[in-house]
Amino acid sequence: MMIVPQPARTRFAPSPTGYVHIGSMRTILFDWLWARHTGGQFILRIEDTDRQRYLPEAEAQIREAIRRMGLHWDEGPDIGGPYGPYTQSERLPIYQRHAADLLTRGQLYKCWCTPERLHQVNTAKQARKQPPGYDRHCRFLTPEECATYEASGQPYTLRLTVPLEGETVLHDLIRGPIVFHNHLQNDMVMLKSDGFPTYHFAVVVDDHAMGITHVLRGDDWIATAPLHVLLYQFFAWQQPVWVHVPQVLGPDGKKFSKRHGATSIIDYLDQGYLPEALINFLALIGWGYDESTEIMTIGELTTRFDLTRISPSGGSFNIDKLNKFNGIYIRNLLLPELQERVLPYLQRAEVLGATLTEAEQVTLTRLLPLVQERVVVLSDASPLIRPFFHIPTYDAALLLPKKSDVATILHALQATTNTLVTLAPWETSVIETQLRQLGADLNLKRDLLMSVRVAVTGSSVSLPLFETLDILGQETTVHRLAHAVALLAETSDMSK
Repeated sequence: MMIVPQPARTRFAPSPTGYVHIGSMRTILFDWLWARHTGGQFILRIEDTDRQRYLPEAEAQIREAIRRMGLHWDEGPDIGGPYGPYTQSERLPIYQRHAADLLTRGQLYKCWCTPERLHQVNTAKQARKQPPGYDRHCRFLTPEECATYEASGQPYTLRLTVPLEGETVLHDLIRGPIVFHNHLQNDMVMLKSDGFPTYHFAVVVDDHAMGITHVLRGDDWIATAPLHVLLYQFFAWQQPVWVHVPQVLGPDGKKFSKRHGATSIIDYLDQGYLPEALINFLALIGWGYDESTEIMTIGELTTRFDLTRISPSGGSFNIDKLNKFNGIYIRNLLLPELQERVLPYLQRAEVLGATLTEAEQVTLTRLLPLVQERVVVLSDASPLIRPFFHIPTYDAALLLPKKSDVATILHALQATTNTLVTLAPWETSVIETQLRQLGADLNLKRDLLMSVRVAVTGSSVSLPLFETLDILGQETTVHRLAHAVALLAETSDMSK
């Protein structure tokens, strides 16, 4: 009998200091899929306690990225929920209350060390080739010394009283138990002198308060995970299910970064990668349903997603695979949906205006099936479609295929113009027959077709030539060929 998991509460809790990158979006997706798979909730929480690095525009970009991917949250700063507020800077009294509780029990202690002293400690450790970290100076102050500091009014932080002996065990769903020796851990700051919590303290308090059942995050957090495990133990709270997902790797096996071409998820969307293609692609980085299934809809992913199938080893980002997936999803779109998706890219590139005329709509309807079979991303459509709505400009040299001369191509284009000006009926098959025959007669074949392509589109890369001429129409085609003939004739005269 299949065991149905209990409804999970997962969260994405970013610090708004930058854009949402591929690795973050993959974690968001895993969070979202597990919440949906179990009939639970996915929560967005903004961790803005690092006030020096906080960027308001980054917070807006985070929300935009998740929304554009279609991964909507059930609770969050903008929509509220039963466990709000969902922005850490609005929860300061909660952290201070819990910190005071641990301070009373001796599980936090006051530290009056100045930044200058901390720098000196780390410099000395570095000279002794020891790992950096606090030397626990204030942990062992006498009551009299503490009273002196208290009376001075000198600002202080609150540090975690990490046990000096024994072990802390992180029970990770993917990797099993991971053992940390307590004497190697640092007494990290939990509450800063300005009253703001550090990430380590706030994330534990918030996850417990908001009923988070599964904590999915990158495996780069494993190193500091014992601090979180200890906090749960000090508070006597039930630990969540810890799931440290593998890194997204570049082709060289190292963490995917800017040097591999990493950019924000919004940049991928702006290029014309479909959200559903990105979702399918990201789901398969470090996770798989079986050994062969790759293309899966969001509904299929939701049904099939299982945390236990996440691999502990990193999965690589393969741009060729993403391009393949995106092409498949584009070709599976119905034409009205394709138009809806591609139109903003055409308008942004000023290929088309905000409102289509009836003639523009007719032309676009004829073009879409040709475009659908050839683009990798939606932005690829703009240069392919532009020649049908704008007169192309190009250098005369582009009309000349390799090893061809001006006189030969000039004669060929004149012959083409003469052939097409009286051609009837004006249909793709008729156009193709006449031009292929003309190319054979002139012993040019491909060279003729290339020159005609440039003459009518301004580029050596275009939609299929014969369909292009058909859609452009006889009058426009002949006019553009005549322009090419004049351009070459001018070039020929100038060279004499």
